[in-house]
Amino acid sequence: MSHLHGQYNEFIVILSFLIAVAASYSALSLASKISRAKGRSYTVWTVAGACVMGAGIWSMHFVGMLAFHVEASVSYNIYLTLLSLAASILASYIAFRVTSAADYGTRRLLQGGFFMGSGIVAMHYIGMSAINEPIRIAYNSLFVSLSIVVSFIASYGALYLFRKFRTTEGYSKWKLMSACIMALGICGMHYTGMRASQFVVDAAHQHNDLVGPQTFLLAGVAGAIFFVLAVTLGAIFFDRNVLERMAYTDSLTGMPNRNQLTRYFEDSFSGRESGFLLFIDLDRFKTINDTLGHDAGDLFIREVAQRLQQTTSGDQNVFRLGGDEFLVVSSNGTKEEAIRLAEYLVSVIKRPYSVLGNEIYMTTSIGISLAPEHGDNRTMLLKAADVAMYRAKSAGKNQYQLFDEETDRMHVRKLELERDLRKALANNELCIYYQPKWDAELDCLTGMEALLRWNHPRLGMVSPAEFIPIAEETGLIVSMTRWVLNEVCIQNREWQKRDIVHVCVSVNMSIRVFESGMLCEMVEESLQESNIDSGSLELEITESIAMYDVQDTIRQLQHLKSLGVRVSMDDFGTGYSSLGNLDEIPIDALKIDQMFIRQSAQPSKQAIISTIIAIAGHLKLEVVAEGVETEEQIGFLQSRGCRVMQGYYYGKPMDTETLEAWLIANNERAKQGAS
Repeated sequence: MSHLHGQYNEFIVILSFLIAVAASYSALSLASKISRAKGRSYTVWTVAGACVMGAGIWSMHFVGMLAFHVEASVSYNIYLTLLSLAASILASYIAFRVTSAADYGTRRLLQGGFFMGSGIVAMHYIGMSAINEPIRIAYNSLFVSLSIVVSFIASYGALYLFRKFRTTEGYSKWKLMSACIMALGICGMHYTGMRASQFVVDAAHQHNDLVGPQTFLLAGVAGAIFFVLAVTLGAIFFDRNVLERMAYTDSLTGMPNRNQLTRYFEDSFSGRESGFLLFIDLDRFKTINDTLGHDAGDLFIREVAQRLQQTTSGDQNVFRLGGDEFLVVSSNGTKEEAIRLAEYLVSVIKRPYSVLGNEIYMTTSIGISLAPEHGDNRTMLLKAADVAMYRAKSAGKNQYQLFDEETDRMHVRKLELERDLRKALANNELCIYYQPKWDAELDCLTGMEALLRWNHPRLGMVSPAEFIPIAEETGLIVSMTRWVLNEVCIQNREWQKRDIVHVCVSVNMSIRVFESGMLCEMVEESLQESNIDSGSLELEITESIAMYDVQDTIRQLQHLKSLGVRVSMDDFGTGYSSLGNLDEIPIDALKIDQMFIRQSAQPSKQAIISTIIAIAGHLKLEVVAEGVETEEQIGFLQSRGCRVMQGYYYGKPMDTETLEAWLIANNERAKQGAS
């Protein structure tokens, strides 16, 4: 047996270093993909990163071995060679998995470095053992130990750099420098391991000259690894410049979209010291699509987007959420800057637009949330700005509103009421109060109005002004109206059977009930189940219901009238009805809104009340005055010809038991007066 002497081909050594640099740079680039990916995409990018890193380390090792020329022919066991490649890739995969958490600490770094370092050591020495006989290898324990130490240092350094650059995309000179440092560590481990190796061979197989590697084999290995790295970098480029652009850019405006907004908050928005978010919603944009078409709507959105981009500057980023909703986000802006920008945006968006030859005017509602006062993350700030934006719409549109705690409290309460209202009917929390209608001329009860009330188990009595709009928004008002109709008809029939009262009871209607198309069915069902005369039921509609779809409203009301049910128009004078249609709507009475009655001392309001009474008289309609509270109001109304009144002067809304007692007492007084 004789020891073999060898030397390195410096050009192949440099090639092995370049391969290590390329592999390290590719792996650092893939680190950002791994950190962002989720689900199946995360697994794909992790496997890709492990293959690039593992194959890069392995190929550097293999090319480094080919760079060492000895005095004998060298061949390799293909199975052990592939096993060394698998060990490198598996170790890289485990290391990536262990350290993939966004906030992994020192413990995970140590675990990942251990797996990766162990894999590299295994890869190297399995690869060395792949050298076929007659060449045998003896190892220097000191240099073997040193190579293991270098391997672990290189692994820990690589994973540390992965953590450092996992949010860095695109080219970076620091990333390239780090790749070079990683390559030095990888090469250092390999060549230290080679230094630990002593090659021996039988004298019969020893050559006098150094035998270099097969050129074809070297070119094949180097070409294959550079091809893998090129494909990887190409995939990264395609993902970043094509697929990523599609995923993170709005196709209509070219603006960053909701996905990019999420990324922006993860990478660039801390919200710990300052920052703001403006939620921009165009007012009545739907009318453009409905009247001019969606092509015109798309062109209009593009022009709005262009104005927003021209208006913002510095660290102010504009995003399109979809439809007519936009966001402006600043990571460093102050409250004063947010308000100034919102004021300017309101004025900029209000300027006229020219789309397909049409001049369009548009306004906007803007909600403002501030960091860190209203939150320091996307969810909290977006929710706060959204609430403030809807407050701006409720306040009349064409303005901005700053989020405040009161707004939040109202929003939370509304959500809570909406949730509990869905269970209120099933839990028997709804009840009906009745308010008398009084004939001032005959001094007797002439009717009642049924008023829905909600006795919340925790909040107590909730105002109808608060829960009725919620019921209408959610559509719950339809089932609630069905229940009210049934209860009122059954209760009124019960009073009639007991000879307590024989009057018509009115029930308020919602536009949602008319839209449902089930009103006539609900009324017929209630009348049949209670077996009450149809003339004992009256439905109160508002002017907005009457004008929403005039022909359909008239059709439904005519069917109800054919059943014998009475219909009155509530809150007359406060809605948007047209007097030209009033005579076409089949109603029996007009109710004067209490707003006019409360201000009936004013000559202008007296003129309006007198006009309403005159119109009712000419159309042969009854008149009911709401909100009557004083004798002066009664005197004025009687002088103008109104005799039926409703208000606290005659009786407040009462529950069934209280009302029964009131009715019995009223009947006793009437009997005593008659005698």
